[in-house]
Amino acid sequence: MYVEPAPTYGELLDRLGAEAVVRVLPRSTADDGGRYLHWDKLRRLDPPGDLSHEEWWLAIVLGRDRRPIPLTDPEGNRFSYCLPDEVLKHLHYIDQRCAGEVAMDEVVTSEREAGRRFLVNSLMEEAIRSSQLEGATTSRAVAKELLRSGREPRDRSERMIVNNYRAMQFMREEMGTVLTPEALLEVHRILTEGTLADPEAAGRIQRPGEERVKVYDRDDGRPIHIPPPAEQLPERIERLCAFANGDEGEDRFVHPVVRAVLLHFWLAYDHPFVDGNGRTARILFFWKMHAEDYWLAEYLPISRLIRKAPAQYARAFMETEADGGDTTYFLIHQLQIVRRAIDDLHRYLRRKIAEARDMESRLQADGALNGRQLALLTDAIRRPGAVYSFDSHARTHRVTHETARSDLRRLAERGLLVKRVQRRRHLFSPAPDLPRLLRESGS
Repeated sequence: MYVEPAPTYGELLDRLGAEAVVRVLPRSTADDGGRYLHWDKLRRLDPPGDLSHEEWWLAIVLGRDRRPIPLTDPEGNRFSYCLPDEVLKHLHYIDQRCAGEVAMDEVVTSEREAGRRFLVNSLMEEAIRSSQLEGATTSRAVAKELLRSGREPRDRSERMIVNNYRAMQFMREEMGTVLTPEALLEVHRILTEGTLADPEAAGRIQRPGEERVKVYDRDDGRPIHIPPPAEQLPERIERLCAFANGDEGEDRFVHPVVRAVLLHFWLAYDHPFVDGNGRTARILFFWKMHAEDYWLAEYLPISRLIRKAPAQYARAFMETEADGGDTTYFLIHQLQIVRRAIDDLHRYLRRKIAEARDMESRLQADGALNGRQLALLTDAIRRPGAVYSFDSHARTHRVTHETARSDLRRLAERGLLVKRVQRRRHLFSPAPDLPRLLRESGS
């Protein structure tokens, strides 16, 4: 993948002359018909009217109000972002559907207890997909069983998934609303513990004298990003934390979602760790969203959508670097991902709650079953090969071990689950003819 660097304002003046500014200024615009075009794309399109491609680009450059941020390249040049209409529309959509009491559809909020159960599944899904995005090969089904059962990971891929899930829990329960370098390093330690060739690299930034980790093109293996020198990392981490906490003395308001996305970019750009930078960057995004009360954000399937189109994710980074540090390209890409993730999550919750309601309607004559048992039976019908344990049931529904034991034993006594003992563990599987048993029960 190659992105041609955009001509800078100074380069355009040298080539076109100062009079070009006067000529194109009346036609200056921040974008092209709602599209925030990069030079690499614009140069392939037909310019409007009698403008050349460089004059067209000059008109766009003049129309963009770039807001600087404290992130700099190794030479000290500051990065920036713009707020075109496309960004504002995405932010409004996310504000409406990702924060506060109106963040979920009426069908979901009216079934809030059921919704919480399904959100736990979404949290597991993000932990799995984020790890798969960075090389974990464990299948989704095995990974779900791993997280639900609480068993020890068998290999590096399973360890990555468990670590990611634990990091999400640490982010929610321990990090609070102020980011410190120590908390950031602890996130990385949790994410990479037991997965690195050098165990001592977990939870520390790269040191001077070590070969810096680079980012390579997935297709041709060419390096596409060389991060700043290790000597700069301690100061850069301090600045990142100050920006995360709004301690930079900014004179312009930074929208919380914009700040969260820029933190993701910043960590990925600095690439301070020997491995796990992508996972740490995504956890940092989720932390900021959580800290700003966008409570639904941590359940969004962001990594799954990035994994579907990794080239677009990489291109958003490259366009930023190839246009003088304009992070708007990455900002737009990530806001589009977040918006699609919100829509996907709402569709998932509506479907799951509809399934639960259908199950409840078929089981409503049986008042002896509680909501947790109904949810398990719904899952068992969809996954005949599922295996449940006291631990997995307790983790899924966040109840005590004793409550989980009572739930599963009662279902086994009714013949809806089949119990077996394996290495002193009580395991439960759906009865082979579960749908017939439920129909014959009068449901």
